[in-house]
Amino acid sequence: MDIGCGDGFFAIPAAEITGKGGRVFAVDADASAISRLNDRAAEKGLSNVTARVEAAEETVFCESCADLVFYSIVLHDFSDPGMVLRNAKRMIKPSGSLVNLDWKKKPSEFGPPVSIRFSEEEAVSLIEAAGFRVESVKDSGQDHYIVVAKP
Repeated sequence: MDIGCGDGFFAIPAAEITGKGGRVFAVDADASAISRLNDRAAEKGLSNVTARVEAAEETVFCESCADLVFYSIVLHDFSDPGMVLRNAKRMIKPSGSLVNLDWKKKPSEFGPPVSIRFSEEEAVSLIEAAGFRVESVKDSGQDHYIVVAKP
C-alpha cells in the first residue's frame, strides 16, 4: 500500500519488485498524479497496480491483507493523519509492517515548511496512538527519517 503515492515514485518500483504474483495498491487525492502513475504502469506493462483517486482518510483497500503500508514524506499533508494511520491498521496483516519516510523537522533547501513537519517523536506518537508498536527510527540521509512499526 502506497498511501499518498503521487505519480508512483515508489509504487512503480514496488510493482516491479512484487511481480505478477503480488499487488500494489496506491492512493492519492491528486487525479493528475494518479493518471501519470497509471500511464507509467501501462508503459512498463505492469498490470499489478491498482491506483485510486481518493483522500487517504477515506481509503481502506482491504482488511488485513497488506504486507507493507508505506508513507513517503506525506504524513504531515493529511487533514487527519490519525485516521490515515488507523486505516493502515485495518489494512495491514498481523505480520506486516508500516513504514513512514518523512522530513526531519529542521530547515532544508527543499520540502514543506518546517512548521507543518512532524518530528520523529511526533510521528512515533501518532503511529503508536493508532495501535502500532514502533520497532525503529533511523536517519535516512541528512533531511529524512524512517519509522518502521508493526501492528
